[in-house]
Amino acid sequence: MTFPVLALPAGAQDGAPAPAAQPAAPDATAAADETFLKIPILMAREIREGRLPPLSLLDIPPPDDGVAGAKLAISDNNTTGRFLKQTFTLDVVQSAVPEDLVAEIKKRVGEGLPYVVADVSADTLLKIADAIKDTDAVVFNTSAPDEVLREEQCRVNVKHTAPSRSMLTDAIGQYMAWKQWRKWALVIGPTPEDKLYADAVRRTAKRFGHKIVEERTFDYDPGSRRADGGFEQVQQQIPSFMQGLPDHDVVVVADEGELFGEYFPYRTWIPRPVIGTAGLVATPWHPAIELWGGTQFQNRFKRLAGRTMRPLDYNVWVAVRSVGEAATRTNTNDPKVLIPYMRSAEFELAAFKGQKVTYRAWNGQLRQPILVATAKMLVSVSPQPGFLHQVTELDTLGVDQPETKCTAFKK
Repeated sequence: MTFPVLALPAGAQDGAPAPAAQPAAPDATAAADETFLKIPILMAREIREGRLPPLSLLDIPPPDDGVAGAKLAISDNNTTGRFLKQTFTLDVVQSAVPEDLVAEIKKRVGEGLPYVVADVSADTLLKIADAIKDTDAVVFNTSAPDEVLREEQCRVNVKHTAPSRSMLTDAIGQYMAWKQWRKWALVIGPTPEDKLYADAVRRTAKRFGHKIVEERTFDYDPGSRRADGGFEQVQQQIPSFMQGLPDHDVVVVADEGELFGEYFPYRTWIPRPVIGTAGLVATPWHPAIELWGGTQFQNRFKRLAGRTMRPLDYNVWVAVRSVGEAATRTNTNDPKVLIPYMRSAEFELAAFKGQKVTYRAWNGQLRQPILVATAKMLVSVSPQPGFLHQVTELDTLGVDQPETKCTAFKK
């Protein structure tokens, strides 16, 4: 099978064309090249076929979703790397067949490529991790929020730059606690992912003292949702569906596929805010961020990609930059040094979040502030004031060490 592969020149900066090659003797060029430590990074993309498009045309992901974040991080790594005689390169492989993707990754790792940045499903991530478990390689999970990947099915060779579902729901739950909006009506979609998100919502509600007054399952028919006049049907359907609920402060929507949740704001039976996967959402990144150097970061990304940065781009950027930061601090390209360093307490990364981010030693999850935002504006940042922790307030988001069911990191 042929895998599409994109190679980014090591010297490319922010999408600018590479400088013209200067005449040099072949032996001189080879000698100069040998003085640089080469650090190759592989991005693996699983093409998910059969997904329905999101409700809004504004939410259709671009073809380079995630890849553009990797390219920016490679550029950032090389900006510092050229002073330390380090050069970073990026290859991208993708397939709709998980087995083919796993086989190609195993082949590349066997050829000496130790850093795999994965935009894949939870099942495929586990297959990748198990396929290369006996090698000096690490996999970065940039898109799967599944709690089981950090808990019962954790792998010591996996790091998670994507927030878990519980981190996302805890971020919103803390803000709801700060607002004293305690009574929740929960609307759940029919997909397995929707049910997993609902599980995380229930955990958050119990953890922070909220009450779910009622749960309802919303069954939707995707067949005619884009038909002319469809909004008129929705305008009648949603209020009818929401009638008769007990008194509640907010409506929590669990719709990870973005197939119905956007219908709920401004269409509920009584006027209530909508939170969860629609309305007010928790996200690792937002295109309106200006704080903490965010404006400059966003502008650099726009120059490279011609669009705003999406959460997947950010998760991938953090993964690639983690490798670059570790290489800078250790001044080596040896994965036997870099990978343990990223697991250590000494590792930290500046990530435009107002504080350094680190990886949890017990399950490989990236600690990070989570943004609480609407479609256009940042509303707040969690952890919220008053949520304290004996190690770091960032560990108030998601499963904490005393709660973890991950045992792989204890071996």
